[in-house]
Amino acid sequence: MRSTPILHLLALTVFVTIAQARDPYPRQDGLDIEHYVFRVELNDTTDRISGEAYITIRFTKPVPSFFLDLAGPGPDGSGMTVRSVYAGEQVLRFSQSDDRVMITLAKSAEAGERITIAIRYDGIPRDGLIISKNKFGDRTFFADHWPDRGHQWLPCIDHPSDKASLQWVVVAPAHYQVIATGRKVEETSLPKGRKLTHYSERAPVAVKLMAMGAARFSVKEEQPVDTIGQSIWVFPQNGQEGFHDFKPGVSVFRYFQQQIGPFAYEKLAHVQSKTRWGGLENAGNIFYSEGSVTGSRPLDHLIAHEAAHQWFGDAVTESDWHHVWLSEGFANYFANLYFEYTFGFESFKAEMTKERERVIQYYRKNPNPVVDTTILDINKVLNTNVYQKGCWVLHMLRREIGDEAFWKGIRSYYARYRNGNVLTPNFQQEMEQAAGRDLRPFFDQWVYRGGHPKLRVTWKGKSANSRIELRIDQEQAQAFRFPLKVRFQLAGGGTWDQVVTMESRQQTLTLRPPGKVVSVILDPDGDLLFEGSATAQ
Repeated sequence: MRSTPILHLLALTVFVTIAQARDPYPRQDGLDIEHYVFRVELNDTTDRISGEAYITIRFTKPVPSFFLDLAGPGPDGSGMTVRSVYAGEQVLRFSQSDDRVMITLAKSAEAGERITIAIRYDGIPRDGLIISKNKFGDRTFFADHWPDRGHQWLPCIDHPSDKASLQWVVVAPAHYQVIATGRKVEETSLPKGRKLTHYSERAPVAVKLMAMGAARFSVKEEQPVDTIGQSIWVFPQNGQEGFHDFKPGVSVFRYFQQQIGPFAYEKLAHVQSKTRWGGLENAGNIFYSEGSVTGSRPLDHLIAHEAAHQWFGDAVTESDWHHVWLSEGFANYFANLYFEYTFGFESFKAEMTKERERVIQYYRKNPNPVVDTTILDINKVLNTNVYQKGCWVLHMLRREIGDEAFWKGIRSYYARYRNGNVLTPNFQQEMEQAAGRDLRPFFDQWVYRGGHPKLRVTWKGKSANSRIELRIDQEQAQAFRFPLKVRFQLAGGGTWDQVVTMESRQQTLTLRPPGKVVSVILDPDGDLLFEGSATAQ
């Protein structure tokens, strides 16, 4: 096993410290939320909800007081009002301001102590729980927490670095069916035409990925995969179309389960919903836009993208927002890998080509790196760099170290950090272990530096059996190091491939191809993020 040099470890430590220092969320030292129970009551006469939250906290040092995120009352009357806070029978002092609830313990918690507090509150959600009507005119309720909107209606630590197991207890009019994170453990009829539905999830989940939906649904239970339940929840007016469109979900799930590692959650449901996103990767419950169902099955890539998130982004979660490529770049690339597995290499290559064009166009106005710690508004962290360029980083890493080392590293990374949190250096170290070598130069130029190679390639020498002079110039501001495959098209239809390792801004090679060259193609297999083409002189 290769040992990482001490200086490399120090560099990673410094980077992690800087990344966390730039995170604008005020971390609280000394406490970790281990479990939530959210009990909410919904109704059809008003958008006002009543809630109870039972929150188990483990303290790692003495703590006299702490805060939870919760949007308080606003001038328009929306927001949540806390009515009481208890720890057992003990009434606790609290105050609400700046979208937070400050709670003072009766006596300072000791290191290692666990306390469960109960918060009773009510109000009209300003956001986070979308109460609306779907396209068929039916009233619906859907949690919509990304990126940090869960605290608009739930008391919590609304940051991806804090993950906890949870339970949902939803009381709603009996004509609604309820889907939520976890496994359904109870459904009970209540007086006055109401119903209680209870879900429980043992795996820790970030608040941004905790989901609940209540609506009229048609539900289809699919065949479980390795005992993990699979289901489809769609509005009854387009039930058959939805069952058809979401059918690929089982094969997608099976592919990722086999390729990456065991699924982390109690079940996976594909849910037609009424939220702001085209797809949202809630843990164990993927919410899709209501317009996604058409009956023509256009959703394979979207399903694969959101399902890949269950492994990367959900089970393995970024510790802060600047590293969200570990979620979105992974989801894009693994969706493309599913296309390669299902539809063949040309389908994979077509997807990668589209993604490369988007990166090139985006860079011209946004010359920032994949990990961009200058972004302080977390609503702006989602961009082409974290989706498409992050996808390309993984593809080039796969080509850099080879398929065997790549998959070994991916599986090891997932196994080590499943149900935990990561930063980019954690992923880098895992891939270095799999590859048996230092990958710092690769990550430095592709993740922490903006840009990509912009190549001007010229060649001359056309007669049969003559030498070819090939000149490659990098025209971008800073030189990159990379392998470039060059394909020489020969008269008569043959080809001759050569790989050039670019280590400087300009390289000239003299080659003797086995025939007359009629054209030159750069990167014929689609392995490099670059722009440029070859021209004859």
